[in-house]
Amino acid sequence: MTTTPRSIKAFQRIGEENALSILSRSVELASQGRDIINLGVGQPDFQTPAHIVEAAIKALRDGHHGYTPVSGILPLREAVARRTLTTTGIEISPDNIFIMPGGKVTMFAAIMMMGEPGAEILYPDPGFPIYRSMIEFTGAKPVPVPIHKANDFSFSAEETLSLITDKTRLLIINSPGNPTGGVAPKSEIELLVKGLEAHPNVVILSDEIYDTILYDGQKHISLLQFPSIRDRLIILNGWSKTWAMTGWRLGWSIWPDDLYEDVRKLAVNAWSCVNAPAQYAAIAAIDGPQDDVKKMLAAFDTRRKIIVERLNALPDVTCTMPKGAFYAFPDISGTGWKSKELATILLEEIGVATVGGPDFGILGEGYLRLSYANSVENIEKAVERIGDFLSR
Repeated sequence: MTTTPRSIKAFQRIGEENALSILSRSVELASQGRDIINLGVGQPDFQTPAHIVEAAIKALRDGHHGYTPVSGILPLREAVARRTLTTTGIEISPDNIFIMPGGKVTMFAAIMMMGEPGAEILYPDPGFPIYRSMIEFTGAKPVPVPIHKANDFSFSAEETLSLITDKTRLLIINSPGNPTGGVAPKSEIELLVKGLEAHPNVVILSDEIYDTILYDGQKHISLLQFPSIRDRLIILNGWSKTWAMTGWRLGWSIWPDDLYEDVRKLAVNAWSCVNAPAQYAAIAAIDGPQDDVKKMLAAFDTRRKIIVERLNALPDVTCTMPKGAFYAFPDISGTGWKSKELATILLEEIGVATVGGPDFGILGEGYLRLSYANSVENIEKAVERIGDFLSR
């Protein structure tokens, strides 16, 4: 009898993003003829704007088929620098910008650099599940930073700073946040940055992938706008959410001088470079017309108000109005259901895909994440189905 070799222990610690598993199950059920409404997956339901697609086609026709510089083509890094100046008022050198094959790769790189046995890494809970998964993979200790409903799903600067020890290597911040839609207020960010000045050895990873998707006239506050931490700040951003380009696998990151060579070496060993024609499409996304982006945001805003109103009308369900991203995070603890059990039965029995709160962390119990990147008609139908189920 033979046995299959086991992978090293690090791979036994690694987790995954359950929203993608739910997407696969939703597709499987739909292929069987089931009527499935997917409020689980975190991607815009809009097509990539046509001028971006055309830019990629032109790049292929122009012969851009080969390797590019490992950090990304210079015109794209210059475009990101222009966009950063426009959105934050901060001038960044293209030599500090690194083009990535997706947003996740920046967190992968940062956590790999800072994580090792004996180190501690702080991350938001509830938060994007890959944070904790990668921290555990490196052998570092994951330390959750509570994201409380009472704070409108923002971190508390005082609480966050209290979790820092002499073993803390990295602090991960995400605003606007996934899965909650919470946005950290400027006052809390300022308190956090001031406190971090007493911890010069802590690197900060600011996940700003939803920086454009804000509501009610809010302006994004980037941690780039605070000079005292810029020499140890990593910014994660990309094209997936703002320009509806999830399948293009494109992200950008901004690195301090001391870490840039490390990420370059990691890229050389892991992914070599980013898809060439996609990079030309990314330039068109930044420099081209933004009309489609504005239309998408307006649609999300309409859906946001509808889904929250409908959820709050359900028995024993309450939902805070999200301030950013495209997720509602209703509190379902009053229904008596455990979150993941309810998410599973909603998909299997009534054909509504959601994600259970514990998939985003220990503090996610009692919540579901619903993506309102879907039509108003489907959102209303899905919440009606949920209400009928809960009433039974």
